[in-house]
Amino acid sequence: MLAVLPFENLTGDPNKEYLADGLTEETISQLGRLNPEQLGVIARTSVMGYKHKDERLDQIGRDLSVQYVLENSLRETGNHLRLTAQLIQVKDQTHLWSQDYDYPAKDILNVEDDVAKAVARQIQIRLTSQQQAELARSHQVNPEAFDAYMQGYYFFQRNTNKDTDMAAKYYERATQLDPSFALAWVGLSRVRNWQVNIGLIPAEEGHRRAREAVERALELNPNLAEAHAQMARIKRQGDFDWAGADNSIRRAIALEPGDPAILQSAASSAATLGRFDEALRLAHRAVNLDPLSPGSWECLSENEFLAGQLDEAAAHSKKALDLSPDAWPGPFLLSEIYVMQGRPQDALPEIKLIRYDVQRAFLYPIAYYALGQRKESDAALSKLITKYHASNAYEIAQIYAFRNQFDEAFEWLGRAYTQRESSLIETKVDLFLKRLHNDPRFAAFLKELNLPPD
Repeated sequence: MLAVLPFENLTGDPNKEYLADGLTEETISQLGRLNPEQLGVIARTSVMGYKHKDERLDQIGRDLSVQYVLENSLRETGNHLRLTAQLIQVKDQTHLWSQDYDYPAKDILNVEDDVAKAVARQIQIRLTSQQQAELARSHQVNPEAFDAYMQGYYFFQRNTNKDTDMAAKYYERATQLDPSFALAWVGLSRVRNWQVNIGLIPAEEGHRRAREAVERALELNPNLAEAHAQMARIKRQGDFDWAGADNSIRRAIALEPGDPAILQSAASSAATLGRFDEALRLAHRAVNLDPLSPGSWECLSENEFLAGQLDEAAAHSKKALDLSPDAWPGPFLLSEIYVMQGRPQDALPEIKLIRYDVQRAFLYPIAYYALGQRKESDAALSKLITKYHASNAYEIAQIYAFRNQFDEAFEWLGRAYTQRESSLIETKVDLFLKRLHNDPRFAAFLKELNLPPD
């Protein structure tokens, strides 16, 4: 197991932090493509907690259960970037290898390839011929496009409405400056998809734009795991093409089996089809590779929630919130769990902490109904319908189903289908819709979504 510590920004320019963070991510990604049976690479979110901290290596080794640490620094001279990397064995803190890399900005992506090859040699990892060929490829990119891509990545990680819009602008700029930059097209596709999920743009428009971007990425690089994972997301959420999504996510895992984000996506895909054993196995693998990431624990919690393992889901959701109170879905998921555990009084204070308006508006009618406050539930539901009927019909259907108003629930499910809402992917396993299962209309609706009833 290897941890790539955050790049230390020694450029003298604090505005270059986004570049240091981006290079950390790219180095982790490239090393994660090496033989996963021989090397596990801790994900970015778990190592970023050590940024600007002078933590002892033996403590890092214990925290992350790693045997090796890669330390990195970044300097800038004119239009050249100098990166220094050193590989350290944790048990005795011996320096196994160190190297300076001096590249023009346009060749910066080659650094990760060279570092990966050096680390593989030092740890004696056997590379397949395909891995060797990939590492030998030349990766040139327009320096301004790479800069814009890193800015887009930085803002996307911040995960607010305003930052999501900024991320989209930077990713768009990256693709305009260098139309051959496949990673930038994947980033643009991901942010469009997310804008649909949080109700910033209409589903049909967002899925179309997301698809166009990821198709461009795959044309440029058919072996880009992130692009296949994103295509799987679109096939699930936009097309309800479950077999196609399965094929895409399996291809992504084959290309990059050590990427926790891809494992999380695969886990969610399996769970929505009711394959909970597979989903939980994948989610646990993601946690092992990203143990300090709230996202990994949230993914595990979400899948446990869908599987009906409510106590485990609550414990792991709290673990994620302990790591980061701002992590998505955070209080939203914990509120749902509390409602399903019959603890709506505990859900109310969590609902107040939810970041996005539509998620708060969705849970209030449910919590009030569970508390027996029908008048308050009606008022909150009316408010939700007035404001979000054109984008969140699925959530309205969930509320009606929970309130045992089945005719209204099926009416709004139909509207959600017409609006091609992403949330429909959870129809089969959604606990809020469980009361609809004995109604013959539910099996018919699953058939319309191409979902098997079993």
